[in-house]
Amino acid sequence: MYEWRRQIQQIVDEIDGCIRSHDDAALTLRSLSRTLGYSEYYTTRKFREISGMQLRDYLRRRRLAFALREVRDSERSLLDIALDYGFSSHEAFTRAFKDAYGVTPSVYRAAPRPVVLRTKIHPFDRYFLGLGEIGMATSKDGVKTYFVTIPAHKFLHIENRESNGYWDFWQKQALIPGQDCETICGLLESIRGKLDDDGGEYAGQVMGYLNDATGRLCDWGYLRTVEEKVEAAMRDFDYAAEGCALDTQTPGRVTYFYFNPGQYFKYIRPVKRLDK
Repeated sequence: MYEWRRQIQQIVDEIDGCIRSHDDAALTLRSLSRTLGYSEYYTTRKFREISGMQLRDYLRRRRLAFALREVRDSERSLLDIALDYGFSSHEAFTRAFKDAYGVTPSVYRAAPRPVVLRTKIHPFDRYFLGLGEIGMATSKDGVKTYFVTIPAHKFLHIENRESNGYWDFWQKQALIPGQDCETICGLLESIRGKLDDDGGEYAGQVMGYLNDATGRLCDWGYLRTVEEKVEAAMRDFDYAAEGCALDTQTPGRVTYFYFNPGQYFKYIRPVKRLDK
């Protein structure tokens, strides 16, 4: 099963890469199944088994997600956008767009609103599957610590004070209609001007955690070598020696957690300067 998850992740990565490069020829079922060396039938069967959706439906919704950003952020003609993302005509694109988002591309462009995008799935996660870590866990330099300045911004969030941790949070939210992980992440992905827009979904998972007055860290649920190493570094860091202190008192301060199993595991924690 691990190997199949890895191979389905390979297809998922291939799909996004081909959509970005407008390589329609590589997005056929025949081409994708050849990437894995399996039959078209077996590839679609395993994709549905692992992801919970049909491959053709996932591909269509990902095309629309990419196209929506161009409708929202560019002044290109809707026909050009439609053809770039694999739709045969303006009418076919408009019909698919409205079916997915409840509004036509022209109406959405005139008045953008949050809609639920089909975000990229991640069936193969090294941390979750416990297959061994990469990145800083094997770096001889260990954990890197540095200071960054983040501009003032709004923090759009869902509050659930009964949860502690990524998995626990989404398990509880899934019990609330319209607040499951897929719906909320899809809505957030459609909003322009986010702090992580330069990387968007390509920057990995970005999570925020409202500071606890006691300095308690959120349990993200990745009980692996990397998390232990990073949390030990945060616990042992000498803030005073750097002329600052962890800011757990100022209202509105947020701890951010950036995670990509293939690249990095990063916390951004708010600090304040100490009076000299």
